[in-house]
Amino acid sequence: MDPFLDSTAVQDDGPELHKRMERDGYLFVRGLLPGNLLENLRLQLLQIAADGGWVDTKAPLGEAIAQPNGFCVEPTPEYMDVYHKMYALPQFHSIQHRPELVQLVERMCGEAVFPHARIIGRTIFPQYEEFTTPPHQDFVPIQGSADTYSAWFPLHDLPTELGGLAVSTGSHRKGVLEFRPSLGAGGMEITDPLEGTWVNGPFGRGDVLFFHSMCVHQGTPNVGRSLRMSVDARYQRLSDPVHEASLEPHIRPVGWDQVYADWSTEFDYLQYYWRDWKLNFSEYDFSYLEERDRLAFEMAAVGDERARSTLQRIIARDEDPAKRTRASQMLERLDETTV
Repeated sequence: MDPFLDSTAVQDDGPELHKRMERDGYLFVRGLLPGNLLENLRLQLLQIAADGGWVDTKAPLGEAIAQPNGFCVEPTPEYMDVYHKMYALPQFHSIQHRPELVQLVERMCGEAVFPHARIIGRTIFPQYEEFTTPPHQDFVPIQGSADTYSAWFPLHDLPTELGGLAVSTGSHRKGVLEFRPSLGAGGMEITDPLEGTWVNGPFGRGDVLFFHSMCVHQGTPNVGRSLRMSVDARYQRLSDPVHEASLEPHIRPVGWDQVYADWSTEFDYLQYYWRDWKLNFSEYDFSYLEERDRLAFEMAAVGDERARSTLQRIIARDEDPAKRTRASQMLERLDETTV
């Protein structure tokens, strides 16, 4: 793959940032966030991970050596139980409000922006390449304004063996692309290989990759020994529509009162901050998820393992009990074929 176009030198030039985002669908900026801030958050998250059996406690905590028997993925209960505790850290939620992030997006957009309440943390275990995040577009689950921008950043340096993120240059101009269920975060993958458009590169702690919600992106495999930990924070113009789901936690059905339960008064300013914003709301188009689920049932019926992550999402999140039951039955059949 070709390397990212480095936009560090133009990070204060709003019109140039806008031009590059419109053309390429992404911006890569080095050293934008303070390294000590990210390291402090990482160590807090790692302690929770260690308590949850994800980290080899015989090694120094900072090395984040994965416990092989601890492997799990979203949205299984084993993963979500630990992630719930991580998600309750106020320092995790405060990071998306950092001026370095907000002000860069505002310069690019030329107006005030709104940080989505739904911040996302990712912990990727090593040596499970089949669960590497597949190529996908964020717009399908986010919706609201297509001009929503994700800021993706690791909490630590990413040597080659730990992988990272790659984006397909210019793919944001193609609309919503055909997809199918897949293993890995998000549970969906774009079927178009988009050959000749992919870019990536090494990340240092503090580097940030911004990309448009229509820009196809994918994880690269973690083939090292350590957990890879990263954050997705999302922003959009305040004047654009947002869907209410972007104001909910990433750990349904847990509500904000549970997330905030043990926060000190120092972080009162973060609680329900969006209620002070004048927001325009949009309807949600469920047809994308309905198509994903339909395909997953078809694939699971013929024993296609790629349906697994979608079935798990239906079981964990769908409001239709009959659909959840059907997904549970099909997941059991998949389990029987892999034993």
